[in-house]
Amino acid sequence: MSTTPEPCLPPRPALLDGPRFAFGTLTVLPVSVRRWDREAARAGMLWAPVAGLVVGLGAAALGALLLLLGSGPLLAAVASVAVPAVLTRGLHLDGLADTADGLGSGKPAKDALRIMKQSDIGPFGVVTLVLVLLAQVAALTEAYGESWALGALAAAVSATAARLALT
Repeated sequence: MSTTPEPCLPPRPALLDGPRFAFGTLTVLPVSVRRWDREAARAGMLWAPVAGLVVGLGAAALGALLLLLGSGPLLAAVASVAVPAVLTRGLHLDGLADTADGLGSGKPAKDALRIMKQSDIGPFGVVTLVLVLLAQVAALTEAYGESWALGALAAAVSATAARLALT
C-alpha cells in the first residue's frame, strides 16, 4: 500500500464543454455553461471559430436576404456589421474601445490598464469604433456590390477569422 497521494488533476472536459463554453461566453445564444475551469476554457477557445462561423452566417444571411429583397449593398453591409455586435453583446467592440482608450492615453502601463478597465468610453475609443465600423461597412458594401454571394462569404469568413485569434 502506497502512502504517496495521487495528484489531484482537474476533470477532463466533457465532449460538449468546449462548444458550450465558446457559445456561452462569445455569443448571446442561450447555452448553459456548466464548467468554468481552465480545461473547459481551453476547449472553448478551440471552438471559438465555430461560434464565429455561426455569428458570421447570421450576418451573411441577413445581408443576403436584404439584397434579395431589393435593398442596396450599403444597407446590406450595415445590417451585416450590426449582427455580430448584437450576437456578441458588442464584446469585440467594447474590447477594441477599451484598448484604444488605454493605448491612446499615453499613460504608463499601470494607468493605461486602469483606463481600459473603466466602464465608460473615452474619445480614442469612440473614434476607433467609428473608423473601424465605417471600414467594415465600406468593405462589405464593395463585396455586396459585386454579388450577394461574395458579400455573404465576406461576412461569414470575417467573423470566423476574427475568432481564430482566440485559438
